[in-house]
Amino acid sequence: MHSTKSGSPGSRRPAGRAVAALFSLAALVSGGLIAAAPASSAAVSPHTADGPHVRQLCSESTRPGQMHCLGLVRTDVEQHLGITDDAAPSGLSPADLQSAYNLPSGAGSGATVAIVDAYDDPNAEQDLATYRAQYGLPECSTANGCFQKADQNGGTSYPTADSGWAGEISLDVDMVSAACPQCHILLVEANSATMDDLGAAVNRAVTMGAKYVSNSYGGNEDATDPASDSSYFNHPGVAITVSSGDSGYGVEYPAASQYVTAVGGTSLTRDSSSRGWSESVWGSSFGGQGAGSGCSAYDPKPSWQQDTGCTKRSVADVSAVADPATGVAVYDSYQASGWNVYGGTSASSPIIASVYALAGTPAAGTYPASYPYAHPSALNDVTSGSNGSCSPSYLCNAGPGYDGPTGLGTPNGTAAFASGSADDGNARR
Repeated sequence: MHSTKSGSPGSRRPAGRAVAALFSLAALVSGGLIAAAPASSAAVSPHTADGPHVRQLCSESTRPGQMHCLGLVRTDVEQHLGITDDAAPSGLSPADLQSAYNLPSGAGSGATVAIVDAYDDPNAEQDLATYRAQYGLPECSTANGCFQKADQNGGTSYPTADSGWAGEISLDVDMVSAACPQCHILLVEANSATMDDLGAAVNRAVTMGAKYVSNSYGGNEDATDPASDSSYFNHPGVAITVSSGDSGYGVEYPAASQYVTAVGGTSLTRDSSSRGWSESVWGSSFGGQGAGSGCSAYDPKPSWQQDTGCTKRSVADVSAVADPATGVAVYDSYQASGWNVYGGTSASSPIIASVYALAGTPAAGTYPASYPYAHPSALNDVTSGSNGSCSPSYLCNAGPGYDGPTGLGTPNGTAAFASGSADDGNARR
């Protein structure tokens, strides 16, 4: 996606990326292989030369302070509307994610996970109902108090609808449902995709009582980022997660904020191990599409980060599945064709926000981004894969312990995301 500014180790992104698809989307549609996709200015590009074809949900912008959502949708998967009885939707299900990350499906009752996105999804609640009914999850609606939608001022004057961001919203609320079926969901829709509006929506979510706030968007770093940190993300006692990016090695904001948990991405597949699953970095050593990572050019390093190859903020902290090739099932009917397979670090951010909710209320005055650093052994360490080329190499290559693309690893239960005396002392400011 965006290029990033140079000037610090790990802040450069490879200039080239694969953009030519083996087939055009038009050819797939005309051949009847998939349903027509909604209008979007985002291009179709392959995951690999022989892998799945994907489309960005949101168009990119290089303007300062302008964000784009980080969801990707597969274009080589047959789509359909409504609940299906004869076959499960393609993509990872709630049961798959709960199994892969050892999540307690009965925890999180009453906890509110906020989703912050731009623009409106008019079908958000009805699509959420279809997703949850498909998988036998409990109802989550306005009527029973589980679901709430608000504009960035906390009211119901929703912004203009947008098909790309509606797909992002569907992905986000479905991933909260999958990882924490008992959680309440607060959707706060920003007026636009500027950092100021999205930041105002973050503040609104916290004002409305959310202790867990997921942000699946990013943009170029710039010198104003530390000021945005103070204005929008400095909320002690609130777990704020942010997607690390979908363009491989390179840093985006607000994942670079010193106050958030930056969430990278993995490829997640079943195997014959005792865990039953294996993970590697989502990306390629050649760069291009993959989880973002690196060393911020502007944001200071939080006290709980101890890696020595980056004097400023290192990205990421933890990770979860993001590869569209091993993507998640999502239901979106707003100018879309229902069941899809989605990926991008837009998937991993709401998953991690939900794991924080499963782990319990953060301690007052602490920064939950610090918690995994106090409990690294309670994570699945991802040790293989790469998202580009860099120096020092750990910022783009997986290995034992901390690395850029996957951080400290992926959830193995909730212990790494719970407050405790060890991290409370280090996380207070």
